[in-house]
Amino acid sequence: MEKNNDRMREIPAPADADRLRRQMAFCLEIDKEKFIGRQTYLSDGVRKENDAEHAWHMAIMTLLLSEYSNEKIDVLKTIGMLLIHDLVEIDAGDTYAYDEEAKKTQHAREMAAAERIFGLLPEDQGSRLKSWWEEFESGDTPEARFARTMDHVQPLMLNAATEGKSWEEHGIHLSQILNRNQETARGSEQLWQYARENFIEPNLRAGRIIEP
Repeated sequence: MEKNNDRMREIPAPADADRLRRQMAFCLEIDKEKFIGRQTYLSDGVRKENDAEHAWHMAIMTLLLSEYSNEKIDVLKTIGMLLIHDLVEIDAGDTYAYDEEAKKTQHAREMAAAERIFGLLPEDQGSRLKSWWEEFESGDTPEARFARTMDHVQPLMLNAATEGKSWEEHGIHLSQILNRNQETARGSEQLWQYARENFIEPNLRAGRIIEP
């Protein structure tokens, strides 16, 4: 009987009920990342990935490939940075890497989104995640440099896996790819070299990427 009484005891309310409410509201809000489509196809070439799939993929890649970072990094922080860096696209939408016109308003759109979305959280957590997002954007720390390398290498890998399907659809030139990746080696020279030799050059030779 004593055990039954234990089960019926009320679970105490959290010390700060509003904190938990805000955390849960944020958790529900970020489900919308699953609806934000990207231009990169999944490896089977049938449909394009969404932002949540992109973030998950890079997080696992970082767990496995962090040994190739040019500098020592905090792996957990880098994974966290990658998991949250595209949440702003819930409001701002995905800006295609080679859409120069959309890039003109990208920063302003994403800044406004960061204020709203991270502002849903309790102040301490919202500030920390927003600072990670800002760190990623600036690319001025070892973690941000490696995270940005992942953000560039992952779509190169998927483009190669689909025989350049997205590159061909958009008529992408080699100069565009190299310009986008001009700082990719800052996070990992080895991974950039691998990507260039195994993802870019075979598609260039096959005519799926337009010569300069």
